[in-house]
Amino acid sequence: MLDWASARGIHIVHIQPGKPQQNAYVKRFNRTVRYEWLSPYHWPHLDEVRDFATQWIWRYNHERPNMALGDVTPKQRLAMAA
Repeated sequence: MLDWASARGIHIVHIQPGKPQQNAYVKRFNRTVRYEWLSPYHWPHLDEVRDFATQWIWRYNHERPNMALGDVTPKQRLAMAA
């Protein structure tokens, strides 16, 4: 897997030992993806999945409030931090 990722310019970052809370963010995001759009739909073509994923991630970052961020979007939170 590491060779495959490297060949595609993907950098794999592991969580720090003894820091399981770092993985919680990834697990929460993956659960959201699975329950909001991956499981509820039947996807006959991979291109449809890619298009939907692109639209969904934009809405997730720009329009969908996140309770963990104080009911603001990730984009708004980033702007507040700048």
